[in-house]
Amino acid sequence: MLKNKLEIKDLIMRYGKLYSNSGSSSVQIALLTRKINHLQKHFSVNKEDHCGRKGLLNMVSRRRKLLDYIKSKKHKHYLFLIKDLDLRY
Repeated sequence: MLKNKLEIKDLIMRYGKLYSNSGSSSVQIALLTRKINHLQKHFSVNKEDHCGRKGLLNMVSRRRKLLDYIKSKKHKHYLFLIKDLDLRY
């Protein structure tokens, strides 16, 4: 549990520049990416979890909308996020 909290704090500091800046779009994208990657591992084992899969699709949709927002406002930052988070868009 402590490792997860440290990872989350690290993501917030890396993409939000301040610990209190957890609501910025970049931080939200990084946290959603972390959750999505964790859930993908879960679904490789639990193939019948359809309710969880719906939640995963909602998270992917929310991340896509946030990425579109950043792309429209700060294109260079969008490219940085795509490259840094290893997203294929």
